[in-house]
Amino acid sequence: MDTELILGFEIHTELKTASKIFCGCPTVFGAPPNTQVCPVCLGLPGVLPVLNERAVEFALRTALALGCDIPGRATFDRKNYHYPDLPKNYQISQNYHPFGTGGAVEITLRDGTAKRIRINNIHLEEDAGKLLHSEVPGADWSVVDLNRAGVPLIEIVTEPDFRTPEEAQVFMQTMRSILRYIDVSDCKMQEGSLRFEANISVRRRGDTALGPKVEIKNLNSTKTVLRCIEHEFERQTEMLERGERVAQETRLWDEVRGCTVAMRSKEFANDYRYFPDPDLVPVLITAEMRERVAASLPELPAPRRRRFAEEFGLPEYDAAILTVDRAVADYFEEAVRICGKAKPVSNIIMTDVLAHLNDHGLDMEDFPVPARSLAALIGLMEEGVISTKIAKTVLRRMIETGKEPRQIVEEEGLIQISDTPALEAIVDQVIAANAAAAEEYRAGKDKAKGRLVGEIMKASRGKANPALVNELIDRRLRG
Repeated sequence: MDTELILGFEIHTELKTASKIFCGCPTVFGAPPNTQVCPVCLGLPGVLPVLNERAVEFALRTALALGCDIPGRATFDRKNYHYPDLPKNYQISQNYHPFGTGGAVEITLRDGTAKRIRINNIHLEEDAGKLLHSEVPGADWSVVDLNRAGVPLIEIVTEPDFRTPEEAQVFMQTMRSILRYIDVSDCKMQEGSLRFEANISVRRRGDTALGPKVEIKNLNSTKTVLRCIEHEFERQTEMLERGERVAQETRLWDEVRGCTVAMRSKEFANDYRYFPDPDLVPVLITAEMRERVAASLPELPAPRRRRFAEEFGLPEYDAAILTVDRAVADYFEEAVRICGKAKPVSNIIMTDVLAHLNDHGLDMEDFPVPARSLAALIGLMEEGVISTKIAKTVLRRMIETGKEPRQIVEEEGLIQISDTPALEAIVDQVIAANAAAAEEYRAGKDKAKGRLVGEIMKASRGKANPALVNELIDRRLRG
């Protein structure tokens, strides 16, 4: 059967506020269970919520960054459901008048094509607590940690515009980049501050009606989301081929078994019985407030990528890599401002700096070499003091010691050999020791030259001036 995937996302993003959305309790990750709670977030009788102004600002920042329509009035509603980690038996959320509607995110796929993903709405809500399940074999109990209850979230709901896992993957990367750029969340999926819930259905290709929607929860990484999408597409396709009806339900991802499992049916749910929260007054969003928040937004990834390509003459690939993370893009621009050499800075960031960050699980903010020191390293390369290969060694020593590049070069004797007589002696020795390669190059086989250059660089411990080496080889063998 020829079927197609229909996918939409609900994205829950924990906001970078110091306190919870309706009380003054802290939001520090990893605190001992039930130590960041008070009568408000515990849902005790007689308490009243007080809205966190910073959370409102972050919701507006996100809505504006995604091109949403901003209403003049936003309200809060009670979403009623019963679960052990929800102390009030309702969640304060937004259903009727959210902070943003409409909007879109443009993604660029691997083949260069662009696709526009529509945003249905952006709303502000409180998080629930967390159930901690016993890992003792045979135990059938769980405990409740309410530290997370009341932590401010924005939920971003997309339209069902995705048709392939690649589109989903690029969108998740793009959304994470935007949220980090506008500094509303740290987006650490491993800590639960960014969660993607997938709404998946399958239909015969050519049909226009949407099939029954299956909502998938418990997705804690982009890799898990992609595995879940592929599995659920196969599961629903097989059901359709057998003539079975797909149930509209909520399912969980089982990491051990690598499949989704039923959690609860949504066939006859009463839609959470939303009604306006009587304890919270409407939020009036003035034109002045919109303008102030809009003015605080930074240059976003897509326009910054285009500017890097145009202003610095970078290839599209370089510009895309450098602008995924705001801190990396800022670091690049500062280094270029100091040394004036965009492509060399781009090369060393993409090949060495990002590799170091990935290998050690660090963010750009944790990189120990300031941009001015990297610019100084580029300067030594451009002046011919060190070769590109030696620059990699120097950068490693800068990371390890915190010293400046010139100091390392002088202390460790890494200055590039550009003295012609000294290099001539090394070139003659290598040619004599590699007579076969030398004859091949003399006979017109250009690939043989690479072997000779490699041996010369090895003999000089990487310090030989590459341009002069090439010139001397040509002079000896083809002059």
